[in-house]
Amino acid sequence: MYNAKKILLTSFDIWLSQQESNSSDDLLLALAKMASLSHDLNFLPRLPVDVQLASSRVIAKINELQPDYIICCGMAETRSQLSVEVLARGTGILPVKSPNSLDILPQESINSPENIFQTSVDLEKLLVQTAAVEISYDCGKFVCEGLYYKVLDYLHQFQLSIKCIFVHVPILNPENSPEIIADFVLIINNLALL
Repeated sequence: MYNAKKILLTSFDIWLSQQESNSSDDLLLALAKMASLSHDLNFLPRLPVDVQLASSRVIAKINELQPDYIICCGMAETRSQLSVEVLARGTGILPVKSPNSLDILPQESINSPENIFQTSVDLEKLLVQTAAVEISYDCGKFVCEGLYYKVLDYLHQFQLSIKCIFVHVPILNPENSPEIIADFVLIINNLALL
């Protein structure tokens, strides 16, 4: 019998008043409307654009759900295709709310290897048959990188076998949406096989 994989998917809320939506949330909404997916998808949408609040919500959901996989998503306005992030750095992340944020580590630790976490997912295998997805080494130094770092750090600290990736989503429009959604579904299906 087929054993559906439990997958936690997260997205962010908007952070600028002129934004109508966050493309990461738009993608998850489109995915939620699809009836043909055979996995146990669990959505944690519209996370606050704040590293501490977002990461504490995601970690609480990880503890509650015990998912097999985590796919964190964020918007990348300047990108034209999905980008899967290889790593996250724990330093140099720009604060969102307060310049005195505790999320920022001391500058002297910026090149310390313990401040970088890399996904354990084989991204080359993950992206097999996708049409237009890139592997990225730049998670953005903003709340996306902060969340990815904190989740990877948490999985590492507690030696959890849960696999986690971060996907940056470009602005969706009627022209690019079908291909981006198809690629994202392939990523989910491929991830469940790894």
